[in-house]
Amino acid sequence: MSQPSSAAALPSASVPASPAVRFTRWLAVGSLLGLIALGLAWELWLAPLREGGSWWALKVLPLTVPLAGLLKNRMYTYRWVSLLVWLYFAEGVVRATSGESGMSTLLASLQVLLCIALFTACALHVRMRLRAAANLPPAVQP
Repeated sequence: MSQPSSAAALPSASVPASPAVRFTRWLAVGSLLGLIALGLAWELWLAPLREGGSWWALKVLPLTVPLAGLLKNRMYTYRWVSLLVWLYFAEGVVRATSGESGMSTLLASLQVLLCIALFTACALHVRMRLRAAANLPPAVQP
């Protein structure tokens, strides 16, 4: 069996991630899981639009799609999640500043904070990984 002749054949796991990259990965996964849990709890139990729960709980379904990609550390997933999160940010801002009061305002503010954490984690993760890849010797670059 011959050795791989190009860096493209090398697995991406051959370059160890820095502690900062690992932190941004887990911050992204944690804030995404937080958004999923918050969305379900909000619309089913804490402050649903209708008594007994709401179909608005389905809004978390798109958030479950990128979870596998984040856990597998796929760069493309970090990029598109950083765009998707703005839909949930906008919803949180609208619901926090609209006429809703009490628990809904608090939950909307928490959603905004989780969205900011997710976006920041994704943006920093992509930036650090691209910077690390640019600093690799040519034989190791993907």
